[in-house]
Amino acid sequence: MPLTRKSRWTKTPWEGGLYKLLMVFPEDYPTKPPKCKFSPPLFHPNVYPSGTVCLSILDEEKSWKPAITIKQIVLGVQALLNDPNVNDPAQSDAYTMFKNDKVAYERRVRQQARENIPK
Repeated sequence: MPLTRKSRWTKTPWEGGLYKLLMVFPEDYPTKPPKCKFSPPLFHPNVYPSGTVCLSILDEEKSWKPAITIKQIVLGVQALLNDPNVNDPAQSDAYTMFKNDKVAYERRVRQQARENIPK
């Protein structure tokens, strides 16, 4: 599936938004994973307030393997957005809202999508 397809976002709170992901590759890539960061930072349980993505396949101590492709990383980040990993929170406000008031969380994500409409 091309990375540009929007069908994954249809009928989700993320629909309509454009989310800029910066990938920084270390000199020893692919031995070490790239750092992935949203700019501007997103309100999401697995995105640190700095915008850095918290995803196991990007952690060399957890699941990083040099065979992981850029496409797999992008698809993993995309999947994480609509299906947060509550076992590895990075942003306490987003995590708490997601766990305790999913309606309010989805409202906040929809607002974020409106603020990130492509121009």
